[in-house]
Amino acid sequence: MNAQRLIHSLLAIAVCLALPAVATAQEVATGLNPAQILEDAASAAPGFEGGLSGTLNILVLLTVITLVPSFMMMTTCFIRFIVVLGLLRQAIGAQSLPPPQVILALSLFMTFMVMSPTIDRIYNEAVIPYQQGEITSPDELWHKAKQPMRDFMFAQIEATDSWSSVYMILDYRGVDTSEPDTLSRADVDMLTLIPAFMLSELRVSFFMGFKVYLPFLVIDMVIASLLISMSMMMLPPVLISLPFKVLLFVLVDGWTLVVGSLMHSVVQPSAVIP
Repeated sequence: MNAQRLIHSLLAIAVCLALPAVATAQEVATGLNPAQILEDAASAAPGFEGGLSGTLNILVLLTVITLVPSFMMMTTCFIRFIVVLGLLRQAIGAQSLPPPQVILALSLFMTFMVMSPTIDRIYNEAVIPYQQGEITSPDELWHKAKQPMRDFMFAQIEATDSWSSVYMILDYRGVDTSEPDTLSRADVDMLTLIPAFMLSELRVSFFMGFKVYLPFLVIDMVIASLLISMSMMMLPPVLISLPFKVLLFVLVDGWTLVVGSLMHSVVQPSAVIP
């Protein structure tokens, strides 16, 4: 049941984010609803009596499914997890262990666990009403499906105080940010919010990665100093420091500490603020 909710919720958001070829950059910038564009394209297709054929519907569905990984990278905490775990692997010094597939899979399941409240909210507020016929307009479906994701992204930006990225993108788009107190969340559309959220996650992930990297750097410096004092300058310090770093990481149960800290660092939106 949880897997079904996840698939339905991801498809609901991905459909809304999938911009067909008929949508120009100017239309997207003005806030045109992607779901409405998709429906208009289906209605305008000649020879299908106002709708696409089953073959074309399957083609559209497969196109939407291919956008789900990109959507996860852009609008979830996946960026934070994969960057920190990648820096952790580099700090340990084992360049190929754990394998990239393991890091990717761990980050993916951590993302599913952290995003489950948001996914359940999308399922309950958008997917179920749409299946029951309570939502018939693509515009209403778009707003219902995107609101939980907007609340989640705003919660992370608020928790990390990364409003500078939002103001930077608004300035680039020509929006007056000289008085930030007069701006509300409604003034920030998805075209501005998504890149601002990504910049916020990159900032947080590199800061957390630095704190994870620091203890291992100290061990490398101590080992290098000892080798130099013993006139063993030809011996690579990595050969000596790697076992100590692995032993220290295992003794303190490092994977549990890092993964737990990463998941607890994500703030869940407690209230909807306009």
